[in-house]
Amino acid sequence: SRGDGVTRARLAARLAGRPRRLAAPAAEEPARDAAVLVPLIDRADGMTVLLTRRSERLDSHPGQIAFPGGRVDPGDRDAVDTALRETEEEVGLARARIDVVGRLDDCWTGTGFRIAPVVGVVSEPFSLGELTLDDIEVAEAFETPLAFVMDPANHIRRTAVARGMRRRFYVLPWRDRYIWGATAHMLVDLSLALREPA
Repeated sequence: SRGDGVTRARLAARLAGRPRRLAAPAAEEPARDAAVLVPLIDRADGMTVLLTRRSERLDSHPGQIAFPGGRVDPGDRDAVDTALRETEEEVGLARARIDVVGRLDDCWTGTGFRIAPVVGVVSEPFSLGELTLDDIEVAEAFETPLAFVMDPANHIRRTAVARGMRRRFYVLPWRDRYIWGATAHMLVDLSLALREPA
């Protein structure tokens, strides 16, 4: 039996009606729009989440765990177009391989971005070996079981002071990796959406 009980139909049903455009936090400058893809792989024993580790050479968030994505370009039609374009550029996963099933709530970052998370299921068969990573931006790609993400016991709250402000954030410790920040926030939001009463 599947470890997470999640199907494409359940994903689409639970994400229907989202996203909620959450109120922006107080900021000195307007938010910069970005979008990411939350890629799910429909494995026989349960879905997994495809994640990347950012290159240590990047000026912004080096070495952090992330979803493929980036800033909205003027030529992008919408957030979905941004997420799919960035995924092709960063990991070489063609948009034709991705079935977009919905959106999560927008995620605001402390660095002034409003991120639109787009949820998509990658068509099988799929292997990490078929990806072509942009080695300037991406150090590696890996999968985490969706069942791990959905377990509230793995949603650890931490507090830190950044830029003079005390911030609370989630950490999801997966094996030797430390998923935190906006990526962890979006994974927790996905977990909440999937665990909401039908």
